[in-house]
Amino acid sequence: MSTSPFVVLPSSHARAHDTFPDAVELAQLLQEQIRGEVRFDPASKALYSTDASNYRHIPIGVVIPRDEADVIATVTLCRRFNAPILTRGGGTSLAGQGCNAAVILDFSKYMNGMGEIDVQNRTVKVQPGIVLDRVRDAAEKLHLTFAPDPATHSRCTIGGMIGNNSCGVHGLMGGKTVDNIATLDLLLYDGTRLTVGPTTESELTANIAAGGRTGEIYATLKSLRDTYSAQVRERFPNIPAESPASTSTSFSPKTPST
Repeated sequence: MSTSPFVVLPSSHARAHDTFPDAVELAQLLQEQIRGEVRFDPASKALYSTDASNYRHIPIGVVIPRDEADVIATVTLCRRFNAPILTRGGGTSLAGQGCNAAVILDFSKYMNGMGEIDVQNRTVKVQPGIVLDRVRDAAEKLHLTFAPDPATHSRCTIGGMIGNNSCGVHGLMGGKTVDNIATLDLLLYDGTRLTVGPTTESELTANIAAGGRTGEIYATLKSLRDTYSAQVRERFPNIPAESPASTSTSFSPKTPST
């Protein structure tokens, strides 16, 4: 029996949705099936309940995957329990994007690798948890750089930048994150794996003809494009500033310093 003189009062922030009914079983299965860390304890949930914004959402729990197999297993189990998921990097989001009542997957600790830079094509393949400055430091040795650079460049991750479509002051010169991504290797909530990037009309037709879930996605995107593209081109403003998985990123040339 506790002898502490302090009385633990109910949290004034508690909400009904803060309790996920299958959290204990989900955590147990995750611990059995993945190599990474499974953190469903109150302290970890408190740590991940906020990002750099003023928002606060207590997550169901936190998973820190070691590799792609962990990510696939986590998403599979979350789908089985109908648990929402949220991927997270450095937690530097200013509008609450990094916190929610979901299973948080934090890629920054283990899934932060980077391949060899292809100087000729000015690309490199990275994992979502890599910090922007690690990529830029390696690129600038070859007189290249990754143009988007938000103020949190020393701790924000490429995956988070993709989610936010980050820019920063040099984004005006070299484009936002969306303008500097060559391809994305995606895992959808339903388990579908696909690689996306610039797609020609013939590739689009082939993807739709292939059928299945991927064909359905491309067909829906084509329908949206054909229905609304004229209105978007005519009426959508040109906004040169920041808009509110493994990844291949592209570099801009950097003038050597003298």
